[in-house]
Amino acid sequence: MAVYTVSQVSSHIKESLESDTLLMDLWVVGEVSGLRASSAGHTYFSLKDRDSLLRCVMFRGMKGAELLSEGDSVSAHGKITFYTRGGTTDFMVDLAMPEGVGELALELERLKQKLAAEGLFETSRKRQLPRFPKKVGVVTSPTGAVFHDIQNVLQRRYPLTELVLSPTIVQGQDAGPKIAAALELLDREGGCDVIIIGRGGGSLEDLWPFNEEVVARAIYACKTPVVSAVGHETDETISDYVADVRAPTPSAAAELVVPDAQVLRRNLEMTASMMFRILTDQNSRRRSEVLAAARRMEVSLPDTQTMRRRVDDVGRMVQSASSRLLQESRIQVEGLSLRLRALDPIATLGRGFSIVHLPHTGVVVSSTKQVEIGDALEISVADGSLPAVAGDGIPDQKPKYTTARSKETRPRPKARPNQPSGMAPLL
Repeated sequence: MAVYTVSQVSSHIKESLESDTLLMDLWVVGEVSGLRASSAGHTYFSLKDRDSLLRCVMFRGMKGAELLSEGDSVSAHGKITFYTRGGTTDFMVDLAMPEGVGELALELERLKQKLAAEGLFETSRKRQLPRFPKKVGVVTSPTGAVFHDIQNVLQRRYPLTELVLSPTIVQGQDAGPKIAAALELLDREGGCDVIIIGRGGGSLEDLWPFNEEVVARAIYACKTPVVSAVGHETDETISDYVADVRAPTPSAAAELVVPDAQVLRRNLEMTASMMFRILTDQNSRRRSEVLAAARRMEVSLPDTQTMRRRVDDVGRMVQSASSRLLQESRIQVEGLSLRLRALDPIATLGRGFSIVHLPHTGVVVSSTKQVEIGDALEISVADGSLPAVAGDGIPDQKPKYTTARSKETRPRPKARPNQPSGMAPLL
């Protein structure tokens, strides 16, 4: 016989209870009893009927805890758990609503709570709609009035937009998966800038496909911004919470996704008028600035007439000074020329003077001490040179030196007996 510990039995009970699919997703109707709240914000109570009692726990934040009241009949959703430390079986309630609310409403609240916990309703993930969409997609019934209403609004407001329909049924048992499939197809292949998903008004049962989890997850996974337009303004569905934007009606959704061409035209006209005024004002200011600058330039321009007269005066002064300097230079040159001519040896010879050289050395004889009797000499005159020999040709005058007659002008006579040899006769 096998013997088990308390912990083993408790664990087995816990595993058995918490693996039962029925007990993991359970709706229970009963009367609230023993209601109390803990300091941590959790709610403890029991649900009972005529024969039994079920202990319940609602942790803080669960929806519907504020609706509980002692003795009220409520419908609660949750799962059965076994608390091994206390050895108790508890009903963990995650949603409570007053009894009498329909099953669909309870399921709607339960699914809202589930999807909200997963972050499908987060505001931070919602995207802005494009201002000027080129292509708008619609997921709805092709036979209903919704598509025609959207088409009329777009044609009236912004006819530049292309409208694409992804047809689907929007009511019935199979509508949810078909709506999700039509949305996925349009998002993948439609090339749209924004998608409207919706249908007209109806009861909760009629609108239920837009509350199904498959539709909610398809909207959440959509890469294109989605506008939910289901039912009338007072109707709310889970698709409204998941979509990027909720519109009260399909026609309102069409107005949200495209601008009004009339408003754009007026804005453009106003902008054009404003730009024209701005440009006109700027042009006027620039013209004034240019005129002012031109006046400043005119004032700052030099007096060309006066400067031209000054240039003429300077030119005359330069010309007069140049003429005077040139005349003075000419006089100086002429004086120097005269002095040079006066110092020119050739000119001196032309006046009857001569120059005596020693022929072998070319030294000019300037003193009698440079020559001995009988020395050869060369006498330069104006038209040539004459050879000569130093001697004393005239005894009575007793000259120490005399000038010999040129061989070219007169042939030398034969020496007389009483003349010393080598002396030319004096002329």
